[in-house]
Amino acid sequence: MAGRARSTTRPPRVEPESPAGLLVRLRGLRPSLSPAEDRVAECVLADPRAAAALTISELADAARTSETTVLRFCKRLGMPGYPQLRLALAAESAQPRLLTASTSDINEDDTVDDIISKVAYADASAVEETAQQLDREALTRAADAIAAATRVDLYGIAASGVVALDAQQKLHRIGVLAFAWNDPHVALTSATLLGPGDVAIGISHSGTTKETIESLAKARSRGATTIAITNFPLSRLVGTADIVLTTAARETSLRSGATASRIAALTVVDCLYITVAHRDLDRATKAVAETRAAVAGHHV
Repeated sequence: MAGRARSTTRPPRVEPESPAGLLVRLRGLRPSLSPAEDRVAECVLADPRAAAALTISELADAARTSETTVLRFCKRLGMPGYPQLRLALAAESAQPRLLTASTSDINEDDTVDDIISKVAYADASAVEETAQQLDREALTRAADAIAAATRVDLYGIAASGVVALDAQQKLHRIGVLAFAWNDPHVALTSATLLGPGDVAIGISHSGTTKETIESLAKARSRGATTIAITNFPLSRLVGTADIVLTTAARETSLRSGATASRIAALTVVDCLYITVAHRDLDRATKAVAETRAAVAGHHV
């Protein structure tokens, strides 16, 4: 009796996900995870190298949860199972600039050199990872809306207000009528007066700033095109936006200074500004030259 012919078809090779994309998405999803899932996330983010070496049972034990929760965690990240997560984390271990959460935070025994190194790493990572994951199609739609807008309102509180002011200044330089409002009452008043053909941009790292959410929701109810700039794609702010542009910042425990998050948001603003300017490059270049000449006499 003839033996069964051996199949020469190889199983499809499973490519590990881009590690930067995985960890950036994981940080963005953390506010929406259950407490048990968040403990798994904490273990993974604290040391991706160590997590990659764990079996599913070991990771579940480390996170004080069950294997079922770990599998559910994988699904939340868009992965079919735990082997794919380990592949992605193993790929992360090969990255030359890997710095874990436990070593990137500021500690009492840090030297000035340590502080400079950690701040530089956080800021550089915020720029690089934000650029990698920034939705190109959403950026294009946002730039098209701004370029065609009658006016642009920008809403942001505290450090996000600084980002809004930067966006206003840049857009004004190329002839876009833009206003940044960091007073919530004035912002709501302005949003109420918007309509179709206008654009409103809400900026909030957490996506949970009540005043910014209210202003963007009001602008949307009046028919304006709304854009959210936030680090968390499942946040409340996103629910008020037609277009979402996400950042990828990892903050330390000294969050009150809004360090890396501000750098990440400014990166998005710069990309948006240049994309808008690119819609009519000759006009934008001429406007920048004329405005530079206008203030030239005020430089010594």
